[in-house]
Formats: sequence, structure tokens, C-alpha cells
Amino acid sequence: MRAFDGPVACQAAPGSVKCLMLIIELTIVLALITLNGFLAMSELALVSARRPLLEQKARDGSRGAAAALDLTREPGRMLSAVQIGITLVGIIAGAFSGVTIAERLDSWLEAHGMATRVAEPLAFVLVISTITYFSVVLGELVPKQIGLRNAETVAIAVARPMRALATVAGPLVALLDISSRAALRLLGQGGRRDTPVTDEEIRTMIDEAERTGLVSAEERSMISGVMRMADRPVGAIMTPRREVEWLDVESDDAAILQSVREAGHSRLIACAGAIDEIVGAISIRAALLAERDGGAAAVRALVRPVPVVSERLSAIGAIEQLRQSPFNLVAVIDEHGSLMGLATEGDILKAIVANMEPDVEGPRVTERDDGSLLIDGAFPIDELGERLGIKLPAHSYHTLAGFVLHRLQRLPSVGESFVFGAWRFEVIDVDGRRIDKVLVSRLATLHRPV
Repeated sequence: MRAFDGPVACQAAPGSVKCLMLIIELTIVLALITLNGFLAMSELALVSARRPLLEQKARDGSRGAAAALDLTREPGRMLSAVQIGITLVGIIAGAFSGVTIAERLDSWLEAHGMATRVAEPLAFVLVISTITYFSVVLGELVPKQIGLRNAETVAIAVARPMRALATVAGPLVALLDISSRAALRLLGQGGRRDTPVTDEEIRTMIDEAERTGLVSAEERSMISGVMRMADRPVGAIMTPRREVEWLDVESDDAAILQSVREAGHSRLIACAGAIDEIVGAISIRAALLAERDGGAAAVRALVRPVPVVSERLSAIGAIEQLRQSPFNLVAVIDEHGSLMGLATEGDILKAIVANMEPDVEGPRVTERDDGSLLIDGAFPIDELGERLGIKLPAHSYHTLAGFVLHRLQRLPSVGESFVFGAWRFEVIDVDGRRIDKVLVSRLATLHRPV
């Protein structure tokens, strides 16, 4: 029987060729496991790396980021190169462990009195199990965790070596890439598909960033406000008609001067006889200076046209119109040409920071002891849906008051109510023709014992 050329043999003959061969074989296996780990880490990092960050680093001059972007644009080519490397590593590692190291362990077991029929399969199982263990831990799990946790950094570092591997194995990579695409077409998955990022995914990422401290609560609130504003029409954020101050340019001089002096805003919309006959707008500061020198005629001369937009124009679209307006103001009209309200830069800012700014007239949402919510009628309907966790039907209304009017089809009286989903809506206060306060209660809490 042959003596096992292992640690014992190395101690007995440290300079022997067999001892050296064992060390070389173990080194090769360890190198192959390391190479497998590098390929696994590279694959996961390149797949997980966020394209916007790579593009930013590429613009900053990072060649690794540019190479990573090239690889991610052709995922089939990159995955084929990785798979070729991993397959070759697995074959070579299996050959070394199964043919050489297992054979040496078999010889050592037989030399210590174990029967050949037991030693041979036992040596094979022990060597394969050990190599598999280290291959899984050091060649897969640990590298993949590193690639996942530091996706962009790792992707930039490995991109050029992986591109070189794809170039060297070009013909084989092309064959595998073409074969995989053909198989995908047979399965009905042909064509490149980019998965779009949804609003919900963005909100989830922002919430996670807040939990980890990367984003403050105020920043999260502002980002959420911007996202909501992008989905709203300008009619949902404008100052409504009933709150609009206006200047009648056809009225007598005394009335014009009085309107300027008593104005509560920095700008007034100018109309000809009626509020729906919009001719432009005027700056109150400029009007007061002009009044001192030229009277009402000088005030009339200051009127400048302003953009007139549909109430269905998106709030984002209204921002572009505001840039073109001499007074950062646009008039919002309905399909009949009647004035619905005005939109200013203040309305845009209010839509973004609504959850952060103090409300001098009281909070828009007050939670009572029984869990019910007392909500202002002007509360935005999309924010209400988020607050209650329900999907409200899409319609032309933009506020809670509009939702109540839509459900009841008339101006309600105090105390009237209706049920929608798991919530009961009760009108608590009506100010003239305006629904001022609504009590919203979850149905499960209505019959709670006192």
C-alpha cells in the first residue's frame, strides 16, 4: 500500500516531491475557489449596481464605471462570460479534488489499516464535502454578500477584468448569448425588457432612507410632496376663485385706487368688468408708486398679460407657465372659460411643504381619542387616500369636500353621513356653501364598547 502524502508525510520528508505536489494542489484548489468567488461577486455587483450612480461616476471620469455601464447594457454577454468562468473553475476544481487529493487521502487511510472498499468512497466523500463547503462559503456566499453590499464600488473595480474576460472568450460568449436569446424567444420572453421604477418603489426607498438616517423626516416630507404634486392638476393646488382678489380696470378712478390701497396680496388679477374677463395682472408695489405720480391712469398702464391655463394642466406644466409669467402668476379657467382660481409660486411651495408648515387656523387633521379623524374639507384627496390607506375613485374633485359632494350629489347639511370602504364620513361643519369639517371614523371603532 502507498503511504498518504499528507501532513504526516510532509513532516517525515519535508523536501519530498510528493509533499510539494500536495501543497501545489491545495494551493490550486484554493485559488480556484477564490476565482469562483471573484466571478460570483462580479456577477451580483454588476447586476445590482444602480445605473444613475454609475453614470454619475462615469461623467466624473471613472473608466471602471464606464466599463460597468457597457457590461450592464449587454447583460447577456456579461452573464455568458461569468458562466463560462464559473463552469471552467468548477470543472478544474472537481478534477483536482476528485482525482488527486481524494486519491492521496485514500492511500493514507489504507496505510492506516482501513479496507480499500471503505477507504476509497470515504476519501472521495470527505474531500468533495470539504471542497464543496469552502466553495459555497468562500466561493459564493461571502463574495455575493460583498457584491450586494457594495454594488457600485465592486462593479467599478471588476468591470474592466470582466470585459477583458468577455473579449478573450468572445466566440464562446457570442454563442452562449445567441443560444440564450433563442431560448428566451421560444419561451415568449424575447426582446429586452427594462423594468420601470414605480412610485411605490421610490416611496419605499425614501422610507427606508429615513429609517436608516440618510434622509430626515422633513426631507422625506418634501420629496413626497414633490411626487404628489407631479400627479396633481393645477386645479388641485391653485388658490380657489372665492379667495381671489381682483381689480376692475373699467371701474372709476376712486374704486381702482381703493382696490390698490386695500389689497391683501402683492399682486392682483386685472379684469374688465367681471372676474371672468381677465386682461392681466398688476403688481401692488408698482401700483402704489404709480398712484402717487399719475393716479388711476398710471395704475391701469401697469397691467400686463398673464398666462391663462386649463384646470386640467398638470402642476408640473404650470411651473413652466409661471416662469413665463411677468408676475409668477397664472389664471386657471374651466372648459367654459370661467375663472377657477389663480396659481402662484406660493401655491407650488405650499403643495410641497404642506405637511411641514404650521396651520394658523388649526391643524388640517385632528386625531381624536376614539381614533376618528376630524379633517378640513380642503384636505387634498390624494393625501387623504394615503392617510386612510384606501384607494379613492378618480374624478374631477381634488379635496375631501369635493369627494363628499360627489358621493352625496348635493350640498349636505350638518350631520349627514355616508360609508365608503371601511370608513364613515360625517359632515360636521358647513360654512355657507363650503364643507368646512368632516369626521372620518373607521367602522370597526363605531361599535367599540365604552
